Amino acid sequence: METSSARPGASWRPWWRRIAVGVAVVAVLFMLVERFSLIPGFGGLFGEETRDRTGPALLKSIQDMDRYEAAVGNFQVVVDLEKDAAFLPDAIRGTRTLYVGAGTVGGYVEMGGLDERNVTVNDDRTKASIRLPHAVLGTAALDPNRSYAVSKQRGLLDRLGDLFTDNPAGEQAVQKLAAQHIDEAARDSGLAERAEKNTTSMLEGLLRSLGFHEVTVAYG
Repeated sequence: METSSARPGASWRPWWRRIAVGVAVVAVLFMLVERFSLIPGFGGLFGEETRDRTGPALLKSIQDMDRYEAAVGNFQVVVDLEKDAAFLPDAIRGTRTLYVGAGTVGGYVEMGGLDERNVTVNDDRTKASIRLPHAVLGTAALDPNRSYAVSKQRGLLDRLGDLFTDNPAGEQAVQKLAAQHIDEAARDSGLAERAEKNTTSMLEGLLRSLGFHEVTVAYG
């Protein structure tokens, strides 16, 4: 008389559990083969395909510019942003992002409000005096082609949260901080002074080509 030597508990294991385990094992094998290219040509089987389904861009408004943009500064900053949670170690909750932000800041002079009080011309039209407002700086415009995240360290809870969201707020935080640092650097770079100098050169060249021999440009 033969006796069964089956492992205890194996006979009553639910069939659906065995199938789920088998599917999980096969999925892991597929991922390993594709990730490490263990079989040549196999990676293309699950290759990604990108489709651009974006609709046409809509023109919302057109604004006439009454300013002369006389200088543009190119800046780059490395943002090191760390967020910690109280009473929890960084390995559990917390993020640290290293981000390279590259952008531009423009310096311009407003000319839309000028009138006859800002321009003085002598009788024989050989001398001209112009008074302009001081040059101002625009806000930093980040270049997405030159800005990128170098590294991002996340705690366990943050990694679990990223499974359900792309975490746009985290990217916006470092981008906003990068723009703020670039704005600060632009204010200390002498960009506004360069914009005034270039505006003066432009007006002097323009008015001299119109027959003026002496051109004076003042700001304030």
